[in-house]
Amino acid sequence: MIRILVAEHVPLVRRGLVASLEAELDLVVVADVGSGEDVVPAALTLRPDAAVIDLELPGDGLAVTERLHEKAPACRALILAAQPNPGLVRRAFAAHALGFLSLDVAPEQLAEGLRQVAAGRRAVEPDLAIAALESASNPLTRRELEVLRIAARGARSAEIADALFLSVGTVRNHFSRIMCKTGARNRLDAVRIASSSGWL
Repeated sequence: MIRILVAEHVPLVRRGLVASLEAELDLVVVADVGSGEDVVPAALTLRPDAAVIDLELPGDGLAVTERLHEKAPACRALILAAQPNPGLVRRAFAAHALGFLSLDVAPEQLAEGLRQVAAGRRAVEPDLAIAALESASNPLTRRELEVLRIAARGARSAEIADALFLSVGTVRNHFSRIMCKTGARNRLDAVRIASSSGWL
């Protein structure tokens, strides 16, 4: 039997995932949690072979995946994303996930993905894998991403400067570099490009 941990923040979706996986003869759900902070303790206590982790999990699904890899490396992660894109696939694999599937895959595909991940193999939808290979890697620095994340919430340069303890001129310089690197026409376009590429 392959032991599974389900980490999904929406109770109805979590129950559906558990029911779907429990219908498989070779899979058993040993834990289901709704918060990122519960994943590692459950993995350490119950020793699952694989974990299904919601990308939108409170505590950040990718950060949770990294912590799981550090603290319980025998439990391999498969990320489920409501709106997958090539950049997110790259980020998931960088966080040590072995699998990445869309939330709208058929139950049989999820079960097979978990079998692959539990065996130490990659599980990713073919179209997403090809798109991830063809997509550009993130050209932005950590600080430029911080500036964009705050800008995405509608903040002006002065507010971004205050939040990051920078001068307004430095924030403007960051935006200039961001627009050059992404080919964006303006700040909103830069946020759109970074979001759709999975960099934010």
